[in-house]
Amino acid sequence: MDSLCIENEWLRLKIVPQVGASIAAFEVRRGREWVPIMRPTPQPLPDKPSSYSSFTLAPFSNRIKAARFEFEGYTYQLEPNTPEGNAQHGDVRSRPWQVFHGTNSAACTFDSRFFEDVNWPWPFSLAMLYRLEGSTLETTLELVNQGQSPMPAGFGLHPYFVRNLGEAVLQFGASGYYPTDAGLIPNEDMQPIPDELDFSSARPVGSQPLNLVYGGWDGRAVLEWVGSHLQLLLEADPVFEHLVVFTAPDGTLALEPVTHATDGFNLYARGVRGTGVRVLQPEGSLAGKVRMTIAEL
Repeated sequence: MDSLCIENEWLRLKIVPQVGASIAAFEVRRGREWVPIMRPTPQPLPDKPSSYSSFTLAPFSNRIKAARFEFEGYTYQLEPNTPEGNAQHGDVRSRPWQVFHGTNSAACTFDSRFFEDVNWPWPFSLAMLYRLEGSTLETTLELVNQGQSPMPAGFGLHPYFVRNLGEAVLQFGASGYYPTDAGLIPNEDMQPIPDELDFSSARPVGSQPLNLVYGGWDGRAVLEWVGSHLQLLLEADPVFEHLVVFTAPDGTLALEPVTHATDGFNLYARGVRGTGVRVLQPEGSLAGKVRMTIAEL
């Protein structure tokens, strides 16, 4: 399996069309070396996306409890894809995409109508553009309902950032978080953020395990690797109302801009406000951009 590469003077991005147009490497040039900012993907490249540097979540993000949700008076049962029996991370990250690339950009497209086994009741398409501009990687997403009836929708990105460049210090603002049960499903509405989970002022990520969904995200997060003189500025359009923070078992840190809360469709069906769930009419679309800028301090 092969990757394709786009790069400029400062950044290099490797993409694997056959595995969700996922990112296999995101690196910054320092002198004569390329330094990984996202975790490197194992070689040879795997056919599953879980160990990639980053992958795309659509037409929903994170978990749907018991792979079942209600929408407009109907119950929809998806195929579970986790040991707990949930549906997780949508159904585009393992699929082959069409990718057309130049020197510093790559246009990627996926259409569920070309696959008979897509785990989603509505047909949909997704367009994604990776673009390098100076020291910024910009990713643009557009999800379109290709069906004949309204559909609930959402998307997100799942990048894993390295923590071996120096102590990881994180800062972002949010209005609340979702407490979860043992299966990482929200068990109540969004709540105020306790002090130990509050990153509104910059603080080390430390050794505490995190796997949390923050709501009312202000669309900006700063990750600094102390001692490395490198800093990541993560910015997202307002449609990305939520941020998932996950300290992965491999020692990396996932910062996931997503449009809706975990199990958002079921929260929406219960009348919970602020879930971020969108309802797309036939031929309706959902779009947004995420920008990752690497700065030398």
